[in-house]
Order: sequence, then C-alpha cells, then structure tokens
Amino acid sequence: MFKKIALVAVLVAAVIGFFYFDLNTYLTLEGLKGSLDTFTQQIEENPLVSIGVFFAIYVAVTALSLPGAAILTLAAGALFGLVQGFIIVSFASSVGATVAFLVARFILRDTVRKRFGEKLKKIDEGVEKQGAFYLFTLRLVPVFPFFLINLLMGLTSIKTWTFYWVSQVGMLAGTVVYVNAGTQLAQIDSLSGIVSPGLILSFVLLGIFPWIAKAIVAFVERRRVYKGYKKPAKFDRNLIVIGAGAGGLVTSYIAAAVKAKVTLVEAGEMGGDCLNYGCVPSKALIKTAKVANQMRNAENYGLHGVEPTMSFKTVMQRVHNVIATIAPVDSVERYTGLGVDVVKGYAKIIDPWTVEIKQNDGGMQTLTTKSIVVATGASPFVPPLPGIEESGYVTSDTLWSRFAELEATPKRMIVLGGGPIGCELAQAFARLGSEVTQVERAPHLMGREDKEVAEFSEAVLRDSGVNVLTSHDALRFENKDGGKTLVVAKDGKESAIEYDEVIVAVGRKARLNGFGLEELGIQFDRTIETDEYLQTLMPNIFAAGDVVGPYQFTHVAAHHAWYAAVNALFGTFKKFKVDYRVIPWTTFIDPEVARVGLNENDAAEQGIEVEVTRYEFEELDRAIAESAIKGFIKVLTPPGKDKILGVTIVSEHAGDLLAEFVLAMKHDLGLNKLLGTIHAYPTWAEGAKNTAGTWKRANKPEKLLSYVEKFHTWRRG
Repeated sequence: MFKKIALVAVLVAAVIGFFYFDLNTYLTLEGLKGSLDTFTQQIEENPLVSIGVFFAIYVAVTALSLPGAAILTLAAGALFGLVQGFIIVSFASSVGATVAFLVARFILRDTVRKRFGEKLKKIDEGVEKQGAFYLFTLRLVPVFPFFLINLLMGLTSIKTWTFYWVSQVGMLAGTVVYVNAGTQLAQIDSLSGIVSPGLILSFVLLGIFPWIAKAIVAFVERRRVYKGYKKPAKFDRNLIVIGAGAGGLVTSYIAAAVKAKVTLVEAGEMGGDCLNYGCVPSKALIKTAKVANQMRNAENYGLHGVEPTMSFKTVMQRVHNVIATIAPVDSVERYTGLGVDVVKGYAKIIDPWTVEIKQNDGGMQTLTTKSIVVATGASPFVPPLPGIEESGYVTSDTLWSRFAELEATPKRMIVLGGGPIGCELAQAFARLGSEVTQVERAPHLMGREDKEVAEFSEAVLRDSGVNVLTSHDALRFENKDGGKTLVVAKDGKESAIEYDEVIVAVGRKARLNGFGLEELGIQFDRTIETDEYLQTLMPNIFAAGDVVGPYQFTHVAAHHAWYAAVNALFGTFKKFKVDYRVIPWTTFIDPEVARVGLNENDAAEQGIEVEVTRYEFEELDRAIAESAIKGFIKVLTPPGKDKILGVTIVSEHAGDLLAEFVLAMKHDLGLNKLLGTIHAYPTWAEGAKNTAGTWKRANKPEKLLSYVEKFHTWRRG
C-alpha cells in the first residue's frame, strides 16, 4: 500500500508541476511553431542527445496521460523528418502507453477487482480469447482516446508484451499521418486540419477492416473444416436432434414451433435421465421418506409418533407410477403431434450434414440435414476401484429397476459419494429404514457449498440416521465368505464396511462415444468443446445439455436448447451467446439447500468484497406454525449496496423460495425492490422480504435519521 501511495504522490506532483510551470504551453500548436527554430538549432548541435531528450519527453507525456501527445507527434515530423520522426514516435508512444498501462494495473487493478470482481472476470475471459484483436481495432480508430485505452487495458488480464506490440502495430497508421503532417508544420493552422471528418472516416473504415478480415478468416476456416466433405445440394431436414432428454426435447419443440422440419432421435426412453432415472423418481422417493420421517416425529405436530410399516416394493411401485404419469408429456405421440419426426434408434453422424439412424425395429435410415444438435446427456461415472464389478453396485440410473422387486428396504447400504445425488439418496434410504453409511473422500459433503452450509447438511444427514464418513478414501471392494465389504482408509488407517447394497454416486460423465464425433474431429474431453453459441468445430453441429456443461442440470439443458435451436436455424442472420449469469440449483435433502450466484467461498476465491445479510427461519411466522424453523437465507451484496450477488437458502421449500431471487438477479432488481413488494401473510415467501428488511436495517442512513429525529423534536415544540 505504501508503494502505491508513494507512486500516486509522485504522479500527482509531476502533473501539478507540468501545469504550474506552464509546460503545457509548449504542447500547443502555437507554442510548437514559436519554438521550432530554437529546437532545430539544438538538434543540429547535439543530434543524439536531442533525440534521447525528445524520446524521454514523449514517453513521460504519454505515461502521465498529459495532453499534447498529438503536438509532440507533429513536432517529431517537423524536427526529425518523416522516417526518423516516425521511428522515434512509434517506439516512444508504445513505451509510454505501456508505462501508463502498468501504472494503472499497479495502482487500480486490485481495488477495481475487489469492487467489480465478477464483471472484471467476464472481461478477462473475453480478453484472454480476443484481447489482442480488440486492442488492435481500438488503436486503429483515433475516435477512442489512446490514454483512456491505456488505463482501461491495465485493469484487464492482457499480457504486458501483448499490449506493447499490438499497440505499436495498431498505432502505425495514425503515427504516419501525424508525423507526415508535422513535416508541413508551417502550413497547419489547427489540428482539425489534420484530423478532418474525412480522415476520421478513413480511420473508422480502417478499424472495421479487422472485423472484415476476421469474417474472411472464419470463412476460410469453415472451408478448411469442411474440406473433404461434399455438401448436399438440398436437405431432408432443417434440423436433426440426437437425444430426447430435456435438451433434445426442448430443441426439437422450438424447431417444430417455428415450422422447421426436425427429426428427434432417441434409442432409449423419451424424457431422458431426468424423467426415468434422475429428478422425477428421486423426488418421488424423497417425498415418501419425508412422510415416514414425519410419522416418526408426529409429536412435533401434536400427534403421537408411530413407526411406519411399509412394503418397499409398494414404495418403488409408487415411484414408477409417478414416472408413468408424467411420461405422456414427453412421449413419442405428443411430440409427433407437435410436428416433430421422432425416430427410436441409434444415431451416428456420418458427415457434417448426414446422420445414419439404426432403428430399434431393425431398419436403417439415412437423412441429410442443414444442422445437427447433439443432446445425448450424461451417465453415472463408475470409478475403477478393485472389485467394483463384482460388488453388485447400482447407480442413480439402475437402482430404480434393481430395487423395484425388493420386498424390504436394503438393511445395510453404502452410498459412495457426497455430492447432491449421494446426499439425497442417503437421507431418503436412511429415513426408509436402511442402515446407511455415506463415504466421501473430501473433508465435507456438498463440496460446492460454503463451509457453513456443508456442515449444516452433514448434521441434517446424521440426524436422519446416516453414518457420514468424510475424508475417507474408498480403496477396494471385497467378497469374503459370502459377505460383501468396502475397504476405506482415513489417515492411512484401513477399515472395512459391510453392506448389502451399494449406490455409486460420485458424479456423472457426458455420453460422447458412438455418435461419430471422433471421426469428424470434434474435440471433447469430459464434455464437447463448443463456443459461446454452442457451435462445435463444425459450425453447423451444435451441442446442448450435459454433454456441454459446465452445469449438469435439467433446467440448464432446457436453457441451452433455446440457444441451440435458434442459432442452428437462424444463425446465418443472428446468433446468440449463451447466458450463464444467473444459474440456480437445489439439493433436495430435507431441509433443502438452494443457491444462485456467489456464495462466501466464491467471493473469497475471486477477491470480491461482500456484505452478508442473514435471516433465520426461526423468526418466520409460517415456519414456526409448521414446526420447520431449521434454516436460513444468506444474501451477498456489495458493501452498502442492495445489488444481489448471490443467495443461499436452507429450508423447507428452498428451491421454490429461490425463484424470487433468481428473477431479481436476472433483471437487476435489488433488495430495496423486494422490500417494497407485498408478500402474502403468512407464507414462506415472506422470508425474502424479511431478508431485505434485515439488510435495510443494517444499512439505514444514520446521519439522515438523526436530522429527522431533530425535525420531529422541533415539531413537538
């Protein structure tokens, strides 16, 4: 901090001295003309010293962002001629600009990062991809003040060397114009004579040139990518969508709605993982488990607690009934009625415009299409632990069919993994009577949440009867004497856990193989590489949902679908970048954990200074009435401001309560707006308003209120 203050003091003193000693008079057109003979004589007497002094002055003026750089450029032409003057100015201006860039970075970047960390992060991401290109464009157009460009670029993450060489190259055209004008200094009456509207227009056109060049490069790149493939003269379809999960269903729905001819290909069940193996069945099971827990704890509601009796087979049948009830919404019949050509089978992309479909009924179909959307989803990741194939494991996908025939809840169960899926299933089965042990290698469950939320979640699961083992590594599965065990280790010490069933829930991986992506050279590691428009290496092939990431949520897949459909069908005219600014998610343990935007961990990692406003549900009338007071709302805002940066809610109905905050963040509505909105009483939604009120009390204008108090005292006489 001392170094920054010292540097600021030196800079301020230099600027004050510049104006105090009227040095600015030399950097006017009249001052330059009046001193031209004197300067010329000094150059003739000491040419090398004069060049060095001029170079240093130019660097200093540019570095301090003082007015007069244009006059100095004219002076270079008048004093040193076109070639020598051009060389001097080209290097001096670039060096001075770089010094100003570094000064701005040293003095301002940390402060700006703390205050506007999230926005600066997004700018840095853009700069990392195309910073040199944008800087070059700005340097070509003198409409943008160069000193302002120097200072603003210093706040970004662009590399110093990149800034220097791009600045030097970008300013060449303007330098030539000004230095050449300086050689005719006697005939110049004002700077407007140099920078005429016509010349500025020429520079603007010059600035547009890189964009034209970029379009040409993109065209050439497309030609290179498609080299070796023959594009059909006409197409069978406007769009083929591979995968009928949330991403594929919504994509094909949108395409049909705008009257495009679209084919949707799905080999398995319509509705994808969410309907058949994920969101829907797990929430049905969680509801049954919650009712069972309420029965045991009925005294909380003035009733006598009872131990529920159940047929686990009946419980699982209810889960499948729920799936069957929702299934018609995603069915082949419904989508056919909407105008989508649904084909049940396996799709493989043969070339950028051709898809071969091996139909489930044994037939084969080959279709040409203008565009393709890959929405093949994800499947559970199974770690390569020794003995796992003989362990009898199930995943979040396979447990529903495997457990459907069980008469009783599994007695001893291991849940491997401490993420949202693992936590939801561990609590549900514990409440249904299983002895559940949850194994997680990280220090906490729910690793994406902040420490307080993670610890709260662990306590909730333990209260539900789950034996939570964090910081435990799963080493191997063993079968001995007819018994099955998982060997785990903590701090180097091994122990064995006996089990009847084990659920593997350590994450999900995108389905990427078998669709022809490798043969086309489309890049993927854990997910398909796409640009911000969801385009792959092949510009007419898009991807959406879990195969893209970065969030593997059903609602994000549906969000992707709009962009994939619109960009695929209308991208020739206008493309839209995917908006990831406000992404909510919920973990459906009881009480639920819902979140959007930053949490405290994120803010600390990104160096963003935040004010945390906390509201406890034990203060909410509706929560008290329902004996459900566990939980809280945490809202992160910039200090003293009501802009919502992030929200975490832990409570019953947290996922539903989060929606109001998601809407507020999406449309830049602050806590003052929430506070001024009428909420029905008594409802859970009042928690949002009460949180806003808590923030308001902490940020009330004390000084103004003291004057108001005096005013009221005066009114009382």
